[in-house]
Amino acid sequence: MRSKNDNSQHILTTSSNLLGFCFLVLTSLKVLKLQEATIIDELTGAAIILFMTSSILSFLSMRSSRKFEIRYENAADLIFLLGLILMFATTMMIVFNFIK
Repeated sequence: MRSKNDNSQHILTTSSNLLGFCFLVLTSLKVLKLQEATIIDELTGAAIILFMTSSILSFLSMRSSRKFEIRYENAADLIFLLGLILMFATTMMIVFNFIK
């Protein structure tokens, strides 16, 4: 049997790491003053919102009663997955030069 909040701990640490990575990317774009990176800015900003929301929900899952624990954890899991998909799409656009 799984222990209480097994996934929430993993989601919290991973989404907070990816949140830091997104802030690093966004800051780098601003410091380098890349004018053509507006799409990257917007996608990274959206990923920041998703990873922050996932972090908050996974934290709430660890601190909530059993009644709300599963709801928070499932929501955090889904939002985390959306953040990963968004970061993957951004990376693929950069790699294949869709964003110039």
